Amino acid sequence: MEQIYPRPLSDAKVEKLPSGLIPARTNIVGKHVTLEPQNPDRHTAELFEAGHSTPEGLAIWDYLAYGPWPDVDTYRATIRQQAGNFETIFFSIRSHETGKICGQASFLDIVPAMGQIEIGHIWFGPELQRTTGATEALYLMIKHAMDDLEYRRMEWRCNALNAKSRAAALRLGYRFEGIFHNHMISKGKNRDTAWYSILDDEWPEVRAIIENWLDPANFDGDGKPKTSLAKAMENRTPSQRG
Repeated sequence: MEQIYPRPLSDAKVEKLPSGLIPARTNIVGKHVTLEPQNPDRHTAELFEAGHSTPEGLAIWDYLAYGPWPDVDTYRATIRQQAGNFETIFFSIRSHETGKICGQASFLDIVPAMGQIEIGHIWFGPELQRTTGATEALYLMIKHAMDDLEYRRMEWRCNALNAKSRAAALRLGYRFEGIFHNHMISKGKNRDTAWYSILDDEWPEVRAIIENWLDPANFDGDGKPKTSLAKAMENRTPSQRG
């Protein structure tokens, strides 16, 4: 299990206050994927197929607080609730390779005045899992929050037993902050929650590492990366926050 990364404590004056902006419901476009504001009419059927048509797809719901659903009509009611949520901004992820919607992610726990935001409700269908597009989708969301909206703190939290989600957080440059024990009751079971974050002073290095990894020159003729993003994050500079 990962160790808590030592960050110096700080009471430094915040010279530049957060922008106070909220992410808009608009497309976020990359080379491999586009994140589209969730639309029940356009997205429900493909989301249902991505998350329900294979054993790998059904396994998505093991560590989420909801799902799976018995049929597409029942699922559509959930997507309608998500799309109309004012506090959590849901996106459906469209693969440029297949043209299909194949996963979702959201901005949540948005505190504009403090510059705090989280990415969550993440799931990728089997065709998106372990692909460049999956990495790009989350990178685009982090970049939008940290660069375009100038947030100070990007959060990630997950079931502490979800090893894949915890590894994904570290691979994207998040630092492990600790575990809230007995944090939730999920599907009738106790949930201990692992917390991670990227701070604004850490983001420029994280961004450069991910962009270098996403560079087409980092991939061979078969589309496989030549370097390990996880290893590159392990070799990052220690935090210098004051």
